[in-house]
This record gives sequence, structure tokens and C-alpha cells, in this order.
Amino acid sequence: MLKRFPLFIRHVMYNLRGGFLVRPLIIAVVLGLAGGLLAGLEQAAPAMSAWVPAWLFPSHSDSQVAQLILGGIAASVMTVVSIVFAILLMTLTLASMQFSPRIIVSFAKDRVTQWTLGIFLGTFLYCIAALPAAHNFPERFEPVVTVIGAMLLAVMCVAWLLFFIHHISQAISVNHIVDRIATETEAMIRDTMPEPALHKRLSITQVPPADPEGVDVLSGTSGYIRYIDANRLVALAKAHRITIQALRRVGHFVPSGIPLLKVSKEHKLTPELETELLAAFDIGPTRTLQQDVEFGILQIVDIALKAISPAVNDPTTAVSCVDQLSRILICFASREPIDLAYYDPPGVLRVSIPWLGLDRLIDSAFEQIRMYSKGDVAVSLRLLRALGDIGATVPDRRVRELLAERGRRVVTGAAATVGDSEVTEMLLRLTALEALASQGS
Repeated sequence: MLKRFPLFIRHVMYNLRGGFLVRPLIIAVVLGLAGGLLAGLEQAAPAMSAWVPAWLFPSHSDSQVAQLILGGIAASVMTVVSIVFAILLMTLTLASMQFSPRIIVSFAKDRVTQWTLGIFLGTFLYCIAALPAAHNFPERFEPVVTVIGAMLLAVMCVAWLLFFIHHISQAISVNHIVDRIATETEAMIRDTMPEPALHKRLSITQVPPADPEGVDVLSGTSGYIRYIDANRLVALAKAHRITIQALRRVGHFVPSGIPLLKVSKEHKLTPELETELLAAFDIGPTRTLQQDVEFGILQIVDIALKAISPAVNDPTTAVSCVDQLSRILICFASREPIDLAYYDPPGVLRVSIPWLGLDRLIDSAFEQIRMYSKGDVAVSLRLLRALGDIGATVPDRRVRELLAERGRRVVTGAAATVGDSEVTEMLLRLTALEALASQGS
């Protein structure tokens, strides 16, 4: 268990940014503790209640009024929470059916929703924690300052509720959903690939060949690879003087008992080392945006495919998705590619890990949309424009030629279903794309 502790900490920190558990729980506990501590402090120093003007809280001598206010606020807040989040879950269900079930992940990361849940539950806990302080026996005590705090929290809940309704009405729009997914994916790209592109290496994927003499390390669990700790693998390889090769990349599903790694020297692969190697992989039931660029792209592709399906027939949404996909790919192309091989010391190969390259990302982003939009002129034209925009940011000639070849596929597929005038416009864009490819270095 201790071997996986670093990944466990990372997983918790990732959940802190997304999910309805960590951040709302922290906010609720903090407000609940504040209610109990403030009531206890006021009981230890009764003079605090004299600071509250009589016009703000006239009944300074009736504990039942304090109990009524605290109890009423707690009951009202929980009622509002139940109604609001029942409506939210229904909205998420409808949105997942309309667009894609994978967008629920991005909704769970919405900080406004997390803060809404935390503030409302925290107000409830605040009132519950302060309620026992208002009593008549053995002596009368009214937590006046604490009750004023509860009233201020209630007013804040009303204002926050209005803001939340306004926010959620915008958050369920498809343009907002796609933009949020693209923004989160770009942030992950910059975190995973921090260096700007120097264009000294090819952007085409070059997966290292498998070592036929290596010994397999089998996966102990089934799930998707969500994160690979490359630095930890390098440290283990250097300490044991071995070469480690990851057989599957982030985003791949690996069943239990299937080879996940290859190690160069079989006699050094002890059960302890095998446990440490497996602990460098975060494997779970769902894909996440910790290192998985393709997952963000596939979410937008799902929305685009739903939009251009005959049942929906919404090419405008598909066009918007293509625009956001080009934005992600341009961001990816502007960063220095992730190392496929790690050396320590220089010249000594320690670890090789397959990563997704720009060529594979382009196929993941556009290939399915191209196949299902052959009869849609607007989407096909936007695909050609997106390919041209990406090509304008990449000086690598091989990538530009790949983009031109993808553009030819778009035109060839659409030519069989659309008119000659539409094909002429596509050919103009394809010509510009091919001219761009010939200019690459």
C-alpha cells in the first residue's frame, strides 16, 4: 500500500479539482466547525453578544428564538439542496443523452456546482453545530453572534442560489460544454508538456520497438491507464540497472493478467520490484484528463457525431466542435513532444513509454467526423479549414503532408454525395492546404 502512496496523493489532488466529494466536503466541514467553535467561544465569553445591536437581534434573552431561527434555516437549506440537486441530476441525465455520457466528468469538475453544494451543506452543519448552544437549562444562554452568522449565511445562500441558477442555465449549452472540455484539455497539455516546441524532433509518433528478450510484468488489475509516473520508473530502472518498457500508453485498457511492462533482466525482477513497478501506474475504471489528451478530444468528437446524426441533424454544433478540436491540436503542436525514451545517465536507455503523437491525435479528432459528415458541406469545409489552421502552425513537412492527405480524404468522401459547386469550394481549400504542405521544411 505504501508503494502506491504517491499516486494516491495525486489521485486525491485530482479529485480535489473535480468531483462532488472532496471540495464540497471540505467547505461543509469548515463551516460546520465554524458554527460549533463560534458558539463555544460565545458561551465562554458572553460579552460578545453585547456587540450585536438590539435592532438587529431584539431577543437577546430568549433561547427559543435562537433555536427557532437555527432550526428553520437548517430545514430550509436542506429542502433547497434536495430540490436544486434533483433538478441538476435530471439536467445532467438529459445532457448526457443529448450530447455524450462522458460530459458528466466535466460537469463534476465545475467549481460553481462544487461550491454551491459545499456552501449549502456547510450552512446546514453550521446551524446543527450551533443549535445545542441555545438552551434554558441549567442556565439560559442565547448564542446571539452565532445566530447572526447563520442569518448571514442564509442570505448568502439565497444570493448564491440565484447565481447558481444563472450559471447552470449557461453551463448546459453545448457551446459552453465544448469550450470547457477544450479549456481543460489545453490546461492538461500545458501541464504534461511544459516546454514550447523547438521543432527539432519529428511530430510523427515513433513507438520504440518491443524488446523480444525482456520478461513480462503482468497487470494486477483491470482498467484504463490514467497516469504513468515516468520519473519513478526511471529511478527504479537506474537503481536496479535494468531497462523498462511500458507496453501500453495512457488511455489504453489493460485487463488483469495482461503484460503491462517488459524488464530487461529477468533475474533482477523480484516480487518487491514488480510491486514497485506496478505502483507507478494509476489504473482505474474510467479515463481521466490527468495525462490523457485523447480523452478530451474523444468527448468533443462524441458530441460532434451526435450532432451530425440523422436523428439530431445539427451541423452548427458539429462545426463548433471541429473549431475546438483544431484549438486543442494547435496547442498540442505548439508544445515540445513528450519523450518516448528516458536516459539516465545520458546514452543509457532506462525507460521507454509509448505516447500519443500529433498524427494519431489528428486521426482521433477528425477521422470519425469525416466519415459521418460526407454529405454535410458545412462540416466538410470546416474540417479543411481546421487542417489548414493546424498546418500553418507546424513547420514539420511530414506533418503538413499528413494534413494534406487527410484533406484529400475529406474531399474524396464528400465528392460522391454533394454537388459540383460545393466540391469546387472544397478543392480551393485543399489546394491551399497542399501548397502549405509543399512549403514545410
